[in-house]
This record gives sequence, structure tokens and C-alpha cells, in this order.
Amino acid sequence: MKRVILTGGTGFVGANLTRRLLQDGHHVHLLVRTDYSGWRIKEILNDIQLHTVDLSNSESVLKTLTTIQPDWIFHLAAHGAYSWQKDVAQIIQTNLIGTVNLVEAALKIGFESFIHTGTSSEYGFKEEAPLETAWLEPNSTYACAKAAATQYCRYSAQAHKAHIVTLRLYSAFGPYEDPNRLIPNLIRHGLRGELPPLVNPAIARDFIYVDDVCNACVLAVQKPTQSFGSVYNLGTGVQTTLSEVVDVARRIMQIQTEPQWGSMPSRSWDTSVWVANNHKIQEELNWFPRYDFEQGFRLMVEWQKNLPL
Repeated sequence: MKRVILTGGTGFVGANLTRRLLQDGHHVHLLVRTDYSGWRIKEILNDIQLHTVDLSNSESVLKTLTTIQPDWIFHLAAHGAYSWQKDVAQIIQTNLIGTVNLVEAALKIGFESFIHTGTSSEYGFKEEAPLETAWLEPNSTYACAKAAATQYCRYSAQAHKAHIVTLRLYSAFGPYEDPNRLIPNLIRHGLRGELPPLVNPAIARDFIYVDDVCNACVLAVQKPTQSFGSVYNLGTGVQTTLSEVVDVARRIMQIQTEPQWGSMPSRSWDTSVWVANNHKIQEELNWFPRYDFEQGFRLMVEWQKNLPL
């Protein structure tokens, strides 16, 4: 049983990981903003401890970590991953300054393992699945901040011989995902027999079900590494186009409506090639995805059907 800190625990992946850690019997502490949104954790509030902390305030971060004395730290707080999050200062404060402050505080008090979640966007556009050693070409402010945070974590781990690992997430989906994102929006419309506005059908992603993400986090935090500052791609290794996503949705949910391709404008990060090379995480952490896209989608449809009206 471990004392665990999560940042971003009220977010999509964080809320799922919090539940997984509680199921495993750990004591879970969430570091939250004063204006946090709590809808994802309202039914587990009695099982966790909340600490209001500004990650951009180094003294506050150090004081909180000193009080908790965590064994494990999961740093999932992020800003800028969603298209409507455009504030550059907040993106830098959350993803880079917040990461630096958390790492520095953790190094001062000591810890067993620190897991930092990066993003596949750090690579930018690639014509094939990039290795973890590929040249980084981030294509947004968010991606730049996350890439810098990953490099800082790697440097700090090597300089201090500390167990700090970065998991570069691909396109996670599952319960508690923001309702405005593609998959929840598609399911919400599909339950009414409709389809939402759609971009180019050739746009592709490596969709990874959130339970697989949580499994990787738990494996990474538990397994000692021979290489301080390890970085792992966290994706299924299978690319799924938007056309394939819609085909799955129409078949599972029996949607008769024809897709209106191009009824939604493309985003600056849209591309027809976006897939993980996950050989390293398989070899070093013995992690393998348990769910393909259709299996994860079916689980999410059932979860969304059971949401209270």
C-alpha cells in the first residue's frame, strides 16, 4: 500500500487512474486547482484526499509534498491538449513550470517513482511511427511545452539517479472523457441515431482505451528501470482512420444516417499518419494493449448509456 499523489486527477485519464489506484488499495491524494471541476470524482470524494495547490508556486508545491510524503507521484496535469485551451501563459505554467516545480520538490523530499505523462504531439508530423529517440518537431505551443517538460524530467532523472519515467500518450479515450471530444460526441449523437459534424475521413489516430493507459502507469511506477529518465510511447501500434471509427460506430449503434464528411473544419494537427511504435514499452515493461478500438468503443457505449440523465 503506497501514499500516492496525482496531479490532473480530476481530468479524464487522472480520474480513471485514481479509481484504479483505489481499487489496488493505495492512499490517494489529488493536487487540485482552486477552480477545479469535480464531476469526474464526485462519487469517490470520501475515498481520496484533496489538496488545493498552485503548481506554478514552488513553495506551495514543496510544502504540500513535504506534508504528504508520497511514495509514488503521477503527474497528469495538462493544459492545451484541447482545441479550446489556447492561453499560452497557462499552457507554459501548467505543462512546463508546474512540472519543474513538482520534480524539484519531489527530489528534495525523496520518492520511489515519478510518472510524467507526455504526448505524442511532441514528435510533430512524422511519416511513420516514431521511436522514442526520434527528433522532436512539436507543432503547437502545447506540444513545445510538453516536449520541454519531458526533456527536463529526463535530465533530472539522470542527474539525480531518480526513477522518473515519461509515458508519451497517444489518443486515449474512455469513460469520463470530455463530452466535446470526438468519441463521446460520436456516441452521444449515435444514441439518438445521428452523426456529429465530421472532418476528413482519412484523418487518423492511434486510439488507446484508458484502462490500457492506467495499466501502463501502474507497470511503469512499479518496475525499476536500468535507464534513468526512460521515455515510452504509449499507444496500441494500430492506426485507425476517422472513416473506420465512424464505420464501427454505425455498426455497433445501428446508425442509419450517412456521414457528412468535411462538415467540420480540419484542425491544424490533423494528419493521415499518427501511430505509436510501442516496441520499447512492450520489451521493457511487458505492457501490451488489452483492447482494440472496437472493444474499447463498445465498453464506452455501455458506460455512456448508463450515465444518469
